[in-house]
Amino acid sequence: MALLDRLPRNLFTRRGWGMLAAAAAALGAAHVMGRRDLLSLAVLLFALPLVSLAGIRLVKPRFQVYREFNPSPVETSAPSTVRLAVARTGAASGRATMEERLPPRFGESPAFRFPSRSATGGTSRYEYHLRSAQRGQFLIGPVTAEFTDPFGLSLHRQAIDDGDTLTVTPAAVVLPLTGLAGARGNDGVTATRIRANPSDDDVMTREYRHGDPMRRVHWAATARHGELMVRQEESVTTPEATIILDHRFGTFSGSSGAAPAGNAAQDGHTMISSETFEWAVVAAMSISAHLAERNYGLRLLDVRGEPAFLHSPSAPEPELEEYSGASGLQSIAESLAAIQLTGHHHLRGDAASREFFGLKESHGHQEAGPPPFDDHLMDKLSAHRMRGPVIAVLGRISPLEALSLAPAAGYGTNAFAIVVAERPAEFEDALEKLRQGGWRAGAVAPGVSVAAAWNLFDQDLAVPEPPATEIRRGAGVAR
Repeated sequence: MALLDRLPRNLFTRRGWGMLAAAAAALGAAHVMGRRDLLSLAVLLFALPLVSLAGIRLVKPRFQVYREFNPSPVETSAPSTVRLAVARTGAASGRATMEERLPPRFGESPAFRFPSRSATGGTSRYEYHLRSAQRGQFLIGPVTAEFTDPFGLSLHRQAIDDGDTLTVTPAAVVLPLTGLAGARGNDGVTATRIRANPSDDDVMTREYRHGDPMRRVHWAATARHGELMVRQEESVTTPEATIILDHRFGTFSGSSGAAPAGNAAQDGHTMISSETFEWAVVAAMSISAHLAERNYGLRLLDVRGEPAFLHSPSAPEPELEEYSGASGLQSIAESLAAIQLTGHHHLRGDAASREFFGLKESHGHQEAGPPPFDDHLMDKLSAHRMRGPVIAVLGRISPLEALSLAPAAGYGTNAFAIVVAERPAEFEDALEKLRQGGWRAGAVAPGVSVAAAWNLFDQDLAVPEPPATEIRRGAGVAR
C-alpha cells in the first residue's frame, strides 16, 4: 500500500495501478514459463487501464455551474454566503469529487461529492461561507471535478467553469456629528425662497399668476396691496460635497508594513497599496456614507481634477464623478474595493523598492502628467462653487502642493483636509499653508481611528491618541 501511495494519482486509481502491476507480473510469468495464455492475460490487463485512460480524456463529462454570492459585494470582515448549483449536461453518469478553488486568504478549499444526497432534478446544490479582512476583487473558483471511468481504473481532473469575482468593499465606520453641515442642518437640505417682489412686507408673497391654486392666496397681503397675492414657493436644493481623494504612489508609498507588490500579492491579486492608503480608503468610504445619509450629493475627484475612480478596476463606471442616493453610495463602495496607488509603481528593481519604502528625501513626489492641484481641479471646483463642503483626504503632501491647494477652500461652504502619514508632525508647514488659505486641516497617523480624525474638525485639531476599538458601520461589533 505504501508503494501505491507513491504513484501518481492523476492517471490511475489504486485499482488501475494494481491491474498494471498484475499485468507486469503475468508478463514476467509468461516469459519464464513460456505460457501463451499468461501472455494474453498480461496484454488484456495492460490494455484495460490504458483504454479507460484514453476514453475518459476523450469523452469528458460536461457540467454547468451557477455561483451566487450573498451579499454581493460584501464588506470587509463581513461573511458572504456562496451558493453553488452544479448540473450534468451530458449523457454520462457516475460520481465525481469536486473542489472549489479559493485564494489562500480564504483558507482551505471546500470539497464535495457529485451528485449530492439532496440532488433534485439532476442539480446538486452546495453552500459555504467566506470572509475577508481586506478589500479587493478575488477570483472564487473554478470548480474542479475529479471523475473516473465506469471500471474505476483511471482518473481525470478538470476545471468545469471559469470562476466568478467576489468584490470586497471597505467597511465604513460611524462618524460623529460635526459642524460640517453649517447652516444646512443635519439633514443636508437647504430651503431657498424665491422672491418676486423683494420688499420686507412681501418676503413670503408674490403677485397672483394665472394657474396658481386659490388655496395659496395670502388674504392679508391681498388686502394690503389691493390685488391677489399668493404665498411664495420654497425650492428645496440638495447640497453637494466634493471629496478629493489622493491616490498617488509617491504620497503613500513610505508606509511601513507594506510591500511593492501590494497587500494581496499572495492571492495573485496585485493591488498596489500601503497602510496609510488603506486608511485613506476607509476614510473616503466613511465620509461618503456619513454625508449620503444626510442627503448630500457626492462628487469624488483626484488631485488633478479627474474622476477619482478613473483607474479603479472595480469601478462600475470609471468616468463617473457625481453620485447620489443609496445606489450612488454602493457605486462608491464598489469603486473603492480595488482602487490602488497610481504613478511609478510600475518601476522594477532597486529603484522601485527605494521609492516605495520612502528613501527619498522630499515629502512630495513628482510624477509624469499634469501637476496636482492645478487649474483643471480649480475649474471643477468652481463649477460647483459654494454648493457644499470640500473635503480632501491626502497623503504626504509637500508645502508647495499645499500652497497650490490652499485657494480651493474658497469654492466650498467649508473646507476640510486630512493628511495621513506615518509621522504627522513633519507636515506642520504644509498644514499651516492650508489653514492660511481657509482650510481646517490636520495630520494623523494610520493608527488613529477615522472617527477620531473626523472629530478633529470640531476641536482644536489636536492629534488624538490611537483608540482601542473602532465601530464599523452596519456591523455592530468592535474591531
